[in-house]
Amino acid sequence: MRPAPSSVPMRAPEFWAAPSGIAARLLAPLAVGWGAAARWRHRAAGAAERASVPVVCVGNLVVGGAGKTPVALSLAALAASRGIAAHVVTRGYGGRLAGPLRVDPLRHDAALVGDEALLIAAAAPCWVARDRSAGARAAAAAGAELVLLDDGHQYPHIAKDLSLLVIDAAYGFGNGRLIPAGPLRQPVAAGLARADAIALLGDGDPPAAVRSSGRPILRGHLRPLAASRFAGARVVAFAGIGRPAKFFASLTATGADIVAAHAFPDHHRYRARDLARLRREAAAAGARLVTTAKDRVRLPAAARLDIDALDVAVEWDDPAATLRLLLRVLPELSVGHGRRAARG
Repeated sequence: MRPAPSSVPMRAPEFWAAPSGIAARLLAPLAVGWGAAARWRHRAAGAAERASVPVVCVGNLVVGGAGKTPVALSLAALAASRGIAAHVVTRGYGGRLAGPLRVDPLRHDAALVGDEALLIAAAAPCWVARDRSAGARAAAAAGAELVLLDDGHQYPHIAKDLSLLVIDAAYGFGNGRLIPAGPLRQPVAAGLARADAIALLGDGDPPAAVRSSGRPILRGHLRPLAASRFAGARVVAFAGIGRPAKFFASLTATGADIVAAHAFPDHHRYRARDLARLRREAAAAGARLVTTAKDRVRLPAAARLDIDALDVAVEWDDPAATLRLLLRVLPELSVGHGRRAARG
């Protein structure tokens, strides 16, 4: 396994959410180049490799913050409830290792495999693989009956049996422009054309393009776990994710009293001086430090002791419909309890 360079972390600019603005217009020519490069990558990819087990892709069309990882974990749990061995394959964004590598939270840290991989590995078998096809092969060889791609909608080299697009109902497609003029990784029409269904998270109507696409929509919400422990608590909140405001809103909804909120770039690697400043601020305000689960796993183990995390999970409006969609790609298992049990 060779190290791979990490991508440069960033935070979604505010103008990405605005319907119009001078920054987006000025960057529009660069967005045209981004779109052309994306089309070229798909044309040049050739035939997609088909894995020996079904592959379900959980992706999105915008940069960061849609809720892909919680959705992937929810699908892994639904599969496990039917006795299906589901493994998650992720790129390992922010980590140095290219893989394919099965993540072990006791041996690996975020610098090696990325924060999302550590979160996933705490709940389900997880593989880091820049080459998602190689990751799927490794997972299948290790006993996976189903591979879940956490991200990968724009990855053309592996065939997907089911592609689920995750959309934040409140954010939608932002200003509807391509990177860097907006948050879109690819044009909406092209992305929807390769999707089989939509996971719409949060309240609000789906974007018009989704409504007209005819794709089935699974509604769900990201619910804080053990939220009552934050009710009435004075907190200094910090987050290095794609859209920190989303985390701050979730924390406020628990009843926490946020006395200060600090946004860092996505996948930010916290330095000692960052944490020292946050601790001084919390002490002066008589507050405790709270961050996201993804941020907390990036901290050194000793630094986590006095920092709490607000974790979230997907709550589906119709869990049975979500399970039926998942089992569409596993028809031989739809009434059983997994391939091994069916053979037994």
